[in-house]
Amino acid sequence: MRDPSVGGSASGQEFRPQVHFTPNANWINDPNGLVFLDGTWHMFYQYNPLGTTWGHMSWGHAVSRDLVHWQELPVALAEDDQYMIFSGSVVVDAANTSGFGVPGAPALVAVYTGSSQGGQRQNQQLASSVDRGATWTKYAGNPVLDCDLADFRDPKVFWHSASSRWVMAVVLSVEHKVSFYASTDLKRWQHLSDFGPAGATAGIWECPDLFALSVEGDAADTAWVLKVDVFDGHACGSSGAQYFVGNFDGTRFVADTASSDAARWVDHGCDFYAAASWANIPATDGRSIWIGWMSNHRYAQLTPTGAWRGAMSIPREVSLRRSARGPVLLQRPVAELEALRSDAWHLAGVELDSEVRVLAHRGGACEAVEIIATFRLLSAREFGLKLRVGAHEETLVGYDSAAGTVFVDRSRSGVILEPTQFPGRRQAPHVCADGRLRLHILMDSCSVEVFVDDGEVVLTELIFPSQASDGLCLYALAGTVSIESMDVWALQTRNPHDH
Repeated sequence: MRDPSVGGSASGQEFRPQVHFTPNANWINDPNGLVFLDGTWHMFYQYNPLGTTWGHMSWGHAVSRDLVHWQELPVALAEDDQYMIFSGSVVVDAANTSGFGVPGAPALVAVYTGSSQGGQRQNQQLASSVDRGATWTKYAGNPVLDCDLADFRDPKVFWHSASSRWVMAVVLSVEHKVSFYASTDLKRWQHLSDFGPAGATAGIWECPDLFALSVEGDAADTAWVLKVDVFDGHACGSSGAQYFVGNFDGTRFVADTASSDAARWVDHGCDFYAAASWANIPATDGRSIWIGWMSNHRYAQLTPTGAWRGAMSIPREVSLRRSARGPVLLQRPVAELEALRSDAWHLAGVELDSEVRVLAHRGGACEAVEIIATFRLLSAREFGLKLRVGAHEETLVGYDSAAGTVFVDRSRSGVILEPTQFPGRRQAPHVCADGRLRLHILMDSCSVEVFVDDGEVVLTELIFPSQASDGLCLYALAGTVSIESMDVWALQTRNPHDH
């Protein structure tokens, strides 16, 4: 275990991800305003243009043609003397309901929380762009929704076709409620209903998202997913996201009983927060895709990354699968990531008996690696992989057969950012229905994302190992396990200035 004071370098470049978005410099957190327009994926995000810790919140901006290679652009929305720019969403106002558009150029409209510089008030505000997000104009009539509250934030706005109006989901954070509002012009908003408290309520609620998904691709069977983040009380011990499945009729969200009684976690790791889904994805694409901030406010300002601080997860396709508990959320890395695969390495038909096996393939320091492995459970009490192995360092991804849990253990992963929340084993209950465990692992310079059985369970964790820790091992404890197949790819790294 290494102390943060002796880890990293002045620049932190050894920890800069190869296939995850990071800013060239300074602090980022929540993704905001995700929208697809004219072949380009736009990602705005919470950004401090003046430093590497939280503050001076503004909207940074990056664009991509393939969800993999990102170009960072100038700050889109900057704080002013009155308000910081907190989280929100962007819509394409194709019918010009707001009047912000011009001939031949529909307006992009950002709906975001303005947080007063003193922190006493949060309200909802607008800005618009008619040049595909290059420049923005704040609405002279701001705020458009003000309830005289200190914790009223993070509007997610979308067009509800059945009622022919815009709908906003926004949180009353300390009351553990999601409030729904409607508007025909994005400027005047009418309260519709509230959802909550429900599920996990130990910490304040933040960053709602609401969208419809077909169940297993069946257009006749559609459900609505409401995601909301909790600042405390998550399965990992601090912050994370929960979701509810139910129905939204344009006025009210009603959760299925199964999804409202107990919290369902989006990700069981410590480092997936404030996920937001892309708006305006073409029907020809057919996917729902979101991305989250890959960190945790408990220790985010301690990461040994030098001039930059904060990263986004891999974009994930989300879907629903039928289960005995009702529809459950699945998350998978977007298919575009497969284009980065190189140096394929395959293993099959291997049985481990209470042993550690060092593999011929070694994930190099600062190398991004993708692993897809299928294990057949036999008698081993615990089994899995050891990642970024070196002298006194390793990160475990495995399965505890006795407890029926899949886990990531970063107790010995390298730099330990703080002594209570960061080290330890994060785990999630999981039944291997056919006696097999399927793991899809994405490992980058400072992170591990684990997708279990098509992403029904996901764990995301930051790690900060030494550059010399580059080993990859299979292991089994107290018994045997069969590795039916395992594929490993190095992911082609991008130009270091292409984030």
